[in-house]
Amino acid sequence: MTTQKPPTGPPRCAPEVPPRLKLAEHAPEVYKAMIRLDTAAKQGVDPTLYELVKIRASQLNHCAFCLDMHTKDALAAGESVERIIQLSAWEESRHFYTEKELAAIELTEAITVLTDGFVPDEVYERAAKLFEEPELAQLIAAITVINAWNRFGVTTRMTPGHYHPAGSR
Repeated sequence: MTTQKPPTGPPRCAPEVPPRLKLAEHAPEVYKAMIRLDTAAKQGVDPTLYELVKIRASQLNHCAFCLDMHTKDALAAGESVERIIQLSAWEESRHFYTEKELAAIELTEAITVLTDGFVPDEVYERAAKLFEEPELAQLIAAITVINAWNRFGVTTRMTPGHYHPAGSR
């Protein structure tokens, strides 16, 4: 009787799925406009908050590419692994975030999941109390932009796992 040796090394992963379409290649002007819009939207928004918003919207939209990118960017900027992990369960992990961050995360969910109805007044009012109007306007723009990126990423099946934050190579 021969005994079979267990396999050595890491388990095999599923094969990588290639993207359906390379948006930047086939719609370069749209892609460049999105980059400009993204740059404009983040002006005046705290960089840590900006990454938390991008990660939370990407979680809700199931955009693997954007999750890969923005968790790496957040980590490179000094965000803790713990806060990134807890973001998907922020309502049970409120003590990891400031009141301002919680208001932004809640606003992100309300804007991202519009199929649940309009952005509730109480969600908007909570954010409006914690953010100056120009900052709130930029936050709303940032949330809207990441949602657009998510839709491009999910639709074209942008492949996660290859992104490296600036200066990390």
